[in-house]
Amino acid sequence: DWLAEWKNSWQPVAVGRFVISPPWTKPAVGPDQFTIFIEPGMAFGTGTHETTRLCLQAIQKYYEGRSFLDVGTGTGILAIAASKIHPEFNVTGCDTDSMALEIARENAVANGVGDRIQFFVGSVDESTASADMVCANLTADVILPLLPTLVRLTCGRLILSGILDTQVESIEARLQELGITADYEITRDGEWVCFVV
Repeated sequence: DWLAEWKNSWQPVAVGRFVISPPWTKPAVGPDQFTIFIEPGMAFGTGTHETTRLCLQAIQKYYEGRSFLDVGTGTGILAIAASKIHPEFNVTGCDTDSMALEIARENAVANGVGDRIQFFVGSVDESTASADMVCANLTADVILPLLPTLVRLTCGRLILSGILDTQVESIEARLQELGITADYEITRDGEWVCFVV
């Protein structure tokens, strides 16, 4: 039937040490890998999109623990990934979509990290606590006006994705206005780009 076919179409996706899987599949993972169960639903972030993969790779490469803030958390996949790598540290996720946050909370509980991630409805502003790593997998038109706040909140590294190849120059120009010149990394997956600042 159609439901069985739909479920069969969602197979586990390996992104470095992370294996993203729907909850009805129990994938085989290596001793140094982490399984992240995500219910494919209405929220963005099932591990199949290029921007999600780029962010997961950046988290794997650069997140060394301490505080982590996921702006526009969607399914909570990036917050969950951070909490899986360093379960002893504080992770926060926010989203303006309250329905997405409910999904994120459910996914966090399903992954055994529900008590280690704080989620809140809304975005970031002057009152938001700073974090050692800030991740914003949004879109360029949302990132650009938020960029001064995101930079101010970041004590260590800032991950920006949801940016198309054609939008790189506008992000770079805004970073330069904020005093950030060549000290950043750009990675690509298809037409999508990720900045690590």
